[in-house]
Amino acid sequence: MKTAAELFTAVPKLHNCAQAVCEGLGFPELVPQMAACGGGRAPLGRCGALHAAMTVAPEDKREQIRQAFLAEMPSETCRELKANGVPCLKCVETAERLAKAALGK
Repeated sequence: MKTAAELFTAVPKLHNCAQAVCEGLGFPELVPQMAACGGGRAPLGRCGALHAAMTVAPEDKREQIRQAFLAEMPSETCRELKANGVPCLKCVETAERLAKAALGK
């Protein structure tokens, strides 16, 4: 199975950040619905990678993932992350790592 980073950076580009995280974590059934969550279009303008990580995690772990993401990143919104020069790939890698920990993978 490919990592979220591998899926996100693959050529041709078949996955946005949210799709890459879902598939990289083993949830390919969520890829179609995550098509609308890349590029700052996730709910609340949240980073798509973070949104995907929170979606696949158990409900009681979602806030923990969000807080851990914020401990490493300047924001949880795509627009602010981009304004601060945070590369999308870093968000994908961080979200995948945090979700794996929450899922016990």
